[in-house]
Amino acid sequence: MKLASALLTLLLLSGCALTPESEPPAEPPPVCPEPVSCDACPVAQCPEPEVVETVKIVEVPAELPPMATTAGAMHLPIIGEVEWVLVEPVGLRLEARIDTGAETTSIHAENIQLLEKEGRRYVRFDLEDPESGERLPQELRLRRQVLIKQHDDEPERRYVVRMWLTLGEMRHRVDVTLSDRDVFEFPLLVGRNFLLDAAIVDVSRSHTQ
Repeated sequence: MKLASALLTLLLLSGCALTPESEPPAEPPPVCPEPVSCDACPVAQCPEPEVVETVKIVEVPAELPPMATTAGAMHLPIIGEVEWVLVEPVGLRLEARIDTGAETTSIHAENIQLLEKEGRRYVRFDLEDPESGERLPQELRLRRQVLIKQHDDEPERRYVVRMWLTLGEMRHRVDVTLSDRDVFEFPLLVGRNFLLDAAIVDVSRSHTQ
């Protein structure tokens, strides 16, 4: 009798263990509300993008090789068509035209007078400082006289003196003709008597020294 009761109890417990648990009831799906349209509501506008940085493209030309400063077998300095020249003994710095077609150097002079002292002839004249307009009296020994004929004009007598000219590292004492160069752009013209075997002229350049 006790054995039968124990078996019955065991069967009841096994039945409870095998009975599946009941699942919870499923929730109903959410209901989305209908969209509401409003004519009075403003339409949202996207703001314009803000410019943070502007990139500018600049074309940089290729660098040219440096221009030569000397040329020829003697490596003579290359100078331009217009250069600054120091005139001595007055110590006047003048802008000069470099002219390989002119045989002699010439300078603008005023109040030119021929003098004689102790049997020697001298020339007294004035040079003008282009920057200040100051007149600088000079008196140098006469080297010679030349006759210059231009076009149909009468020959003009000019006096020649010797002066020291310095252009860059070149310094030479040469004959200089005194003339009226008031109508010319430059008060000094440097000719072949200074340039010969001293420099090479490149007319595409200026103020190289």
